[in-house]
Amino acid sequence: MKKLINDPRDVVGQMLEGLVGLDERLALLAGENVVLRRDAAELAARGGVALISGGGAGHEPAHAGYVGEGLLTAAVSGDVFTSPSTDAVLAAIRAVGGQAGVLLIVKNYTGDRLNFGLAADIARTEGIPVEMVIVDDDVALGAGGGAGRRGIAGTVLVHKVAGACAAAGLPLAEIKAEVEAAIAATGTMGVALSGCTVPGADSAGFDLAANEIELGLGIHGEAGIERAHLDGADALVETLIDRIVADRGFGANDQTALLVNGLGGTPPMELAIVARAALAALRKRGITVRRSWCGSNLTALDMQGCSLSLMRLDAGRLARLDAPAFSASWQAGATPPVEPNRVRMAAGAVSVEATAAELGPKARRFRHVLGAISHAIRVQEARLTTLDQAVGDGDLGFSLRRGADALDKAFAGNLPADEASLLRLVSQTLRRSIGGTSGPLYAIAALRASEVLRKTNDPSAHAWAEALTASCTGISELGGAARGDRTMLDALIPAAEAFSGAVGSGAPVSTALAQAVTAARQGAAATAGMTPRKGRSSYLGDRVAGHPDPGAEAVAIWLAALAHEFSEAGAEAKP
Repeated sequence: MKKLINDPRDVVGQMLEGLVGLDERLALLAGENVVLRRDAAELAARGGVALISGGGAGHEPAHAGYVGEGLLTAAVSGDVFTSPSTDAVLAAIRAVGGQAGVLLIVKNYTGDRLNFGLAADIARTEGIPVEMVIVDDDVALGAGGGAGRRGIAGTVLVHKVAGACAAAGLPLAEIKAEVEAAIAATGTMGVALSGCTVPGADSAGFDLAANEIELGLGIHGEAGIERAHLDGADALVETLIDRIVADRGFGANDQTALLVNGLGGTPPMELAIVARAALAALRKRGITVRRSWCGSNLTALDMQGCSLSLMRLDAGRLARLDAPAFSASWQAGATPPVEPNRVRMAAGAVSVEATAAELGPKARRFRHVLGAISHAIRVQEARLTTLDQAVGDGDLGFSLRRGADALDKAFAGNLPADEASLLRLVSQTLRRSIGGTSGPLYAIAALRASEVLRKTNDPSAHAWAEALTASCTGISELGGAARGDRTMLDALIPAAEAFSGAVGSGAPVSTALAQAVTAARQGAAATAGMTPRKGRSSYLGDRVAGHPDPGAEAVAIWLAALAHEFSEAGAEAKP
């Protein structure tokens, strides 16, 4: 398993050296894997209560990322997924503890409880006041049995409450009481989409099938309490919220803080989708989210998945979460709106709209042909995606599918009666629905064709041939590509030439279209031997050799669908 490490035995120490090396506010305790505030001694001398948390490494940015003003005073790190030793915790207590004392914030794992607990006892014999709180926010395990509830991502919010209490100058006993109340008000539920791989291991701790998920997992790569199927983000989030709400007794009119936490391998895009679903699920239950966070805060190495944490708020706890805090990884909470914000922009150019409820024959024919093209794109979506993954960024199939869906929707209602306006509607729809490269290129193609057909009330096959040629010119001018550059034009230009030649010789439209399809397919196949000079493929150079251009293949696909419709309609059918 490839990882950006040196020796697996050195990952924790080198990781901490890197973190401290980036931030002048931090220091590394000599001889120990302990990160502390650089001003910790001054803080103790002023009579401030010190806050220490920690545990095994592999949860970054926790715990060292939350050492800073208004947060933790120190964080103790063990090896990956392994509790730090008693002596390491004791060294941290001695380094930052003063007369005001130390509060240890410990997640409910046996190793952490034993090592932090023993260190606390030893420190007390040395005259350092030490108290300990146990975070057990995991709602997956229930209240009884075994080792009890685990401490997971809700710990980050607990750190913030504790840090604000300490910064406000509260004594140790009062900080402990307030933090324990915050722990009791917090519930977390996690889900994994994959296992994680510890440094030095060849494989992940557990395997999941393509559509399997692990519900209620901890943060050490261990399996969860239930294996289930992934039925989309919204359904999954409903399950997580249901568990948290039921376990912690959240109800309508409760004020809460929401933490959407990534487990290390989940991209921000997916976390935002989860956040959207969580906000909607809570809003539906009458639960108000006053503050929210979304990101990877307490992870499990490279595990794909997330957890949701919910903390019940009162005015005092909200003030603790809002209090100023500064560390490498802490970000102030956002305030979600009561309802999703939507802003309507002023209308631009007038859209092409239908002028009559009854569709004319041209509009009906146009809709039918577009439906066939959309169906062909859907059928070939996976193939286009695979082709694009080999030479580009893999989004072509999805993008064209989005355009096909948008065209179906746009052409489902009333439509304009003439071909020029119909093509203009195609252009408007594609430029709105497809981003990236394909959207504007197909939009300009339809727009230029529309301008040609606008000159006649009943376009002939010759006019359609001119329109197809104009489409090629528009794509070339807008995209800067020419024939031979290994783009969609290497299929579209031969197709336009074949269609024009056949129509010019008096061939029926169906025959001309069949010849255009043959030319497009030959042109697309030829791109496999071309050197890319435009588009994303140009970055790959010789590595695209042998792979046809996916944009050119797409042209052959939709053109074949169009030709099939006209061959079914008869030899004399008009475009």
